[in-house]
Amino acid sequence: MADVLSQSEIDSLLSALSTGEMDADELKKEDAEKKVRTYDFKRALRFSKDQVRSLSRIHENFARLLTTAFSAQLRTFVQISVASVDQLPYDEFISSIPRMTLLNVFEAHPLEGRLLIEVNPNIGYAMLDRLLGGKGTSVNKIDNLTEIETKIMTQLFERMLEEFRNAWESVLEIEPVMEDLEVNPQFLQMVSPNETVVVISLATTIGETTGMLNVCLPHVVLEETLPKLTVHHWMQNKIRQRDEKEKERLQQAVQSAPLPVTAILGRSQLTVEEFLHLSAGDVIQLDQNIHAPLLVMAGEQVKFYAQPGQLKQHMAVQITKEIEEGD
Repeated sequence: MADVLSQSEIDSLLSALSTGEMDADELKKEDAEKKVRTYDFKRALRFSKDQVRSLSRIHENFARLLTTAFSAQLRTFVQISVASVDQLPYDEFISSIPRMTLLNVFEAHPLEGRLLIEVNPNIGYAMLDRLLGGKGTSVNKIDNLTEIETKIMTQLFERMLEEFRNAWESVLEIEPVMEDLEVNPQFLQMVSPNETVVVISLATTIGETTGMLNVCLPHVVLEETLPKLTVHHWMQNKIRQRDEKEKERLQQAVQSAPLPVTAILGRSQLTVEEFLHLSAGDVIQLDQNIHAPLLVMAGEQVKFYAQPGQLKQHMAVQITKEIEEGD
């Protein structure tokens, strides 16, 4: 969005134009000139703006789910929100994170390849301190993790992957599985250094400790899923889900509608005089053979063949065959 000029700036500009200090024709000429922008091929933008917006929406949901999960688990104030979504080369991302940090490497079937969630040590050790009964203060430790710390961190990050799966279920059903927990990014080579990755930075507050949580998604891993990360696909999904719900409601309404079912024992023809003289005990001869199946009607449609019988002192019919179209 262009900057909005204040009233004093507008007055100064008009004054400069009226006194000749600025030439309006020169300004028009500058606007007409072609703008040249440097393009760095090492920073190829392989994710469209639409796809970046979709990833941002997914991880805003991820941040909300994590906030709820960690608040309940750590029993302290937790606030997580999306701070930025950027695409950059993998080696540039590795260079931007601390020399010693917490790297949660995982796979998410059916996606091919590995994904990464980097947790700043300030945040990681604040959560560890809280889980061990402390106040949630950061130790700012940079040594390798002990076996106990590794076990606790692994369980914590596995819970994080559950929320990651829930955040992605509207786009793709994935099964994240933790593969490794690293502390030195220099020993981690998931993709080639020039591979474009999208990095979603989550501003995280645990108690009084703040830090960043970075989700690194390589383009090569998301390549087959990218067509689903568009507004058009999202709208189609919403329309499809709405149509399925409408169909389900219609089926329920139809299934609960009353439908008369009638078994035809047979037919007979009487004169009006015979009908008027009918009395109890009279026998009416029907045109139905006793060995022939009865017809059962659903509404006005002949639907089944049946045989007469009795069920718990009540007359009944047993369905023997469904009448198909053309019979």
